[in-house]
Amino acid sequence: MKLNVLPKYDMSDNPTGCCPRFDPESWQDVELHFADKPFVRAETKSVMHVPVNMGKVFGRVMAKLEPDFDEDNYIVLSRDPNAWKGEHLFASDKPVEGEEMVTLSGDFVTAVFEGSFRQTGDWYDVMKAKAAGQGNEDADVWFFYTTCPKCAKVYGKNYVVGLAKV
Repeated sequence: MKLNVLPKYDMSDNPTGCCPRFDPESWQDVELHFADKPFVRAETKSVMHVPVNMGKVFGRVMAKLEPDFDEDNYIVLSRDPNAWKGEHLFASDKPVEGEEMVTLSGDFVTAVFEGSFRQTGDWYDVMKAKAAGQGNEDADVWFFYTTCPKCAKVYGKNYVVGLAKV
């Protein structure tokens, strides 16, 4: 079992110059094992689960991560603790000045979805059921939105990876 290792995310396949094209096969039905995996934690404001300052928050954090960017450690986990707030964890091997650092531990299963942000509630239910099937009825569920809306439009696909703690 490898700890804190993520599936490969090919940053070189990037015709938009923004988000690289996503390969769903390498992320489908993968087991991830995290042991004190470090992340930068950031919050966004939402209105009924629709983020209103995501660009500003993601831009701030990504600018701080960019000097030490590690394409083998790229993932941003997101979830909505309530209708008015989003929580986001940006993988980082080093402390980031001026940002809150947290760690994540546990075993996670993945599933890849394709479709509109509006389907997140259905995907959440799938991930909860997947975790419950492995004995965790009260699983934490996170989503990795692999491309921004502009890039998803260019690529014609909007892949989202669900992660559930088992």
